Amino acid sequence: MSKSDTKHNSGVQTVGSWLREVLIVVIGALIASTLLRVFVIQMFVIPSGSMENTLIVTDRIAVQKVASFQRGDAIVFRDTLNWLNPPPPDTDPLHEVLVFIGLAPDESTNYLVKRLIGLPGDHVACCDAQNRVTVNGVPLDEQSYLYVDPGSGKMDDPSTKVFDVVVPADHLFVMGDHRSGSQDSRCHLGQPLPGDSEGSLAFIPQSSVVGTVIAVVYPFSRFKGMPRPPTFDQVPPPGPAPAEPVIVGERPIC
Repeated sequence: MSKSDTKHNSGVQTVGSWLREVLIVVIGALIASTLLRVFVIQMFVIPSGSMENTLIVTDRIAVQKVASFQRGDAIVFRDTLNWLNPPPPDTDPLHEVLVFIGLAPDESTNYLVKRLIGLPGDHVACCDAQNRVTVNGVPLDEQSYLYVDPGSGKMDDPSTKVFDVVVPADHLFVMGDHRSGSQDSRCHLGQPLPGDSEGSLAFIPQSSVVGTVIAVVYPFSRFKGMPRPPTFDQVPPPGPAPAEPVIVGERPIC
């Protein structure tokens, strides 16, 4: 074999090795992205105004799946109770793949985002003499996140619906920050799941929770973290969680 042939073959092997290394890096990155999306962080797009002005329509949010959720967190959960209309099927296979591997935000409509107000065993009620929501007898100061109308400057009431509940075991009580525009736990207190107790449709199964919102990441003009409001630090621990919802008095309908 001539020297020129040796150099040529060496060059082919070098290019082939480089292509293999690139392929290994790309596959490794895709696997890492998929694992990150499945177990650590997932991206979502806000589809409605129920969490305004904290989160607005088309915000891209990062949701962490590692740390446990607490009162005051904005949580994303699957619509296992069918609060929403059935979502249309996703007809874009490429987009589904990109969502699965974590390279595109999940824009499907079978997820909701609300603020976690009550844990299992919490006594959640509205309203006290100052028109505030209370949790285990402690009133919440919600001014830092309740919706404010941009035209009038008027802040939403904590709730125009009167309710008094104890959250059942393994379930959560949630409300949107845009209280006058949110179909949340308050709106389903008079509705049972088939064959279940009254109000069972109002409380989100803990198993449905995807994770907590940690940041708005896009658009860049709205980039911000999502700290837990300090008012929830004053709430005492919950009592024993009943097996079924405890609902006193009115059953609001939104």
